Amino acid sequence: MSSSESLFGKKYVLREENPYCVKCYESLYSNTCEECKKPIGCNSRDLSYKDRHWHEDCFKCFQCKRSLVDKPFSTKDEQLLCTECYSNEYSSKCHECKKTIMPGSRKMEHKGNSWHETCFTCQRCQQPIGTKSFIPKDNNNFCVPCYEKQFAMQCVHCKKPITTGGVTYRDQPWHKDCFLCTSCKQQLSGQRFTSRDDFAYCLNCFCNLYAKKCASCTTPISGLGGSKYISFEERQWHNDCFNCKKCSVSLVGRGFLTERDDILCPECGKDI
Repeated sequence: MSSSESLFGKKYVLREENPYCVKCYESLYSNTCEECKKPIGCNSRDLSYKDRHWHEDCFKCFQCKRSLVDKPFSTKDEQLLCTECYSNEYSSKCHECKKTIMPGSRKMEHKGNSWHETCFTCQRCQQPIGTKSFIPKDNNNFCVPCYEKQFAMQCVHCKKPITTGGVTYRDQPWHKDCFLCTSCKQQLSGQRFTSRDDFAYCLNCFCNLYAKKCASCTTPISGLGGSKYISFEERQWHNDCFNCKKCSVSLVGRGFLTERDDILCPECGKDI
């Protein structure tokens, strides 16, 4: 404000308790319109968004030029766009109904595809899946109960569906938690096991229950996994236990003599 210019009878603007004539105020403090690059005067409505300013008449959609005053809008590359233009140009299309998913509306996404919340439904029961668990199959999505009814194998033990992590034994499906040793009930999945009379056993239980005992050390001889043993007159020995009773030399692949329950090498057996 020029100190010599009187404001008596004129319109003026107060800023920080100092009066300014309109012309001086606009030249000092008016914002520049983003669209027309002209000052936004005191008589104009100044619309702002993220430190940018527009005249009311300049606040329009970049595409269709319709006014955005008091309407929802979006921005792309610093351009203002009405909701309809933004949706047509940039919004996802629903994988089911092929229509635009409007900004601000809830959408479901899976493997690069998008759905309206109401379009993301189970292929079998047609109910919206929402935030519940689902299982994709053959380009369709199924809620877990429907998938289990239609596709899942049933555990031969508990008769319930197997959805993940099953075990096949003798062409029959089992849950891992159901496939247990018949004797000790330890889970057999991931470890070596064998069977007898169609019942599965861990190696320890099988050996303790059914394996023959070594005539020397009396522990079970499993005979599993290619382990070798010696059999003679209804007695068995581990390979490592088939030794001369007197001198402890290995008799595997060699001649030997017997004296009651003992086995002897020919050298030690000469005095019999």
